[in-house]
Amino acid sequence: MDCIGLTSESPYVIMLKAAFLIPISHYLFGFLFLLIVFLYNFVEMYFIKELITGFRGQPVSLSFNSCSDLYQEVVSKCKTLHGRFSSTPWLCSPHLQTIFLQFFERVPACNYQRQIFKTPDGGIIALDWLRNVDDKKPSIKGFDGVQSDDKTPIVVVIPGLTSDSDSAYVKHLAFKMVKSGWNVVVSNHRGLGGVAITSDRLYNAGCTEDIRKVIDHLHTRYPQAPLYAVGTSIGSNVLVKYLGEEGVNTALVGAVSICSPWDLLIGDRFIKRRLVQRSYDRILGIGLKDYAELHRSVLPSLTDWDSISKISCIRDYDKHVVCVLGNFETVDTYYRTVSCSSYIGKVGVPLLCISALDDPVCTRETIPWDECRANKNVVLATTQHGGHLGYLEGMTAKSLWWVRAVDEFLCALNSSSLNHREKLYALLSYRECAPCFGESPELIKREGGLVTAFSNEASGEVGDEQPVEEDKAGDSISVDNGKVQQEPDAMELASDQY
Repeated sequence: MDCIGLTSESPYVIMLKAAFLIPISHYLFGFLFLLIVFLYNFVEMYFIKELITGFRGQPVSLSFNSCSDLYQEVVSKCKTLHGRFSSTPWLCSPHLQTIFLQFFERVPACNYQRQIFKTPDGGIIALDWLRNVDDKKPSIKGFDGVQSDDKTPIVVVIPGLTSDSDSAYVKHLAFKMVKSGWNVVVSNHRGLGGVAITSDRLYNAGCTEDIRKVIDHLHTRYPQAPLYAVGTSIGSNVLVKYLGEEGVNTALVGAVSICSPWDLLIGDRFIKRRLVQRSYDRILGIGLKDYAELHRSVLPSLTDWDSISKISCIRDYDKHVVCVLGNFETVDTYYRTVSCSSYIGKVGVPLLCISALDDPVCTRETIPWDECRANKNVVLATTQHGGHLGYLEGMTAKSLWWVRAVDEFLCALNSSSLNHREKLYALLSYRECAPCFGESPELIKREGGLVTAFSNEASGEVGDEQPVEEDKAGDSISVDNGKVQQEPDAMELASDQY
């Protein structure tokens, strides 16, 4: 009878009674375990994989043309590009790599000296210099110029979207290159880096005119200094597009592209797929909205400010701001027109491209593998991990792998025979470049929260100081050849930062 009574009771009731017999601590442990598994997959961690391999990291994959002189003479000598990238053990996630760099990374001190560059349309660009001499003995009086006959190589840095010279990764790169004996100049985008917009024009992913003017000016003013460039994220898109437009006619000896978006149309689809990607999209979109609203008074072409005030993603910004100012019919038209993947085949100078296959912002789907292999001037280096501009390595996450790779590549390129290629580049005269600065360029420096302006006479002396209002709201949001012709020595010219 007892057995019959037991079996007649509902099995769900029996299960419920049994469940109440399990200690609540076991439930908490099980819930915690499931939460860890969910978060481990949500942030795409690979700690267990790295642990199994003893944190040796993954080898760097190189893609290049079999006839590439760039690989034979330069890249083949770069140990970093033939080694492995091993993430910081406690940052084994593309999202942790990306976020930690923006919010928590300890950055080296960079004593920038500022130079204001005036564009033909009335705009201004802040050029932040970090010179080799600044590293040894920081200037007290401010930027006192670089001698026109200075032969120290110069590297121009083009920051990413909403980033400027104060961004952590930019400071890491500038500090490293200065330590290697280079002069660094960060070309901040219009309206960023603490300067105001002074013309009815903002920067965008395809705006190459500003960097073209800056590069031409630097080459004209310092004709004996080898000139290189490094573009990061959107800055990389601008740089590669510029190189494709110029071909062999650019003043640059070589360049490096870091974490390029490559194809903006595919990237736009990618950044809206998953919740974590949509978070990046929202953060960047709001930052761009604030950037536009900050300069509302000098942008008469923008009239639909109600829509602009509701911007919550990058595509919204591109629709209501970029397409209006740039006269693009649709957002997709803009993306197709300015994507640098269409220009990579026309690059005529040595170019190293570095991308992480787990980049949470710029997807691997956009990488133009075949186009890179077809161009003898391009070497593509890809890594399994690294995040977006992260690549933090070492137990203490004090260094960025890609910064080491860039430093080694540029130093090897500068000492190679490719540094003396002959180009069909026609040097600008001093008269063509002088109007960008006028007879007396404005030179300024930062001191705490104050921006100070100087007047630099032809003699190189520093004039009286004048306070200039600083615009802080534009600052960065915290969120893997053929033979080339030989170049003659550059003629010496008279001489006078996105």
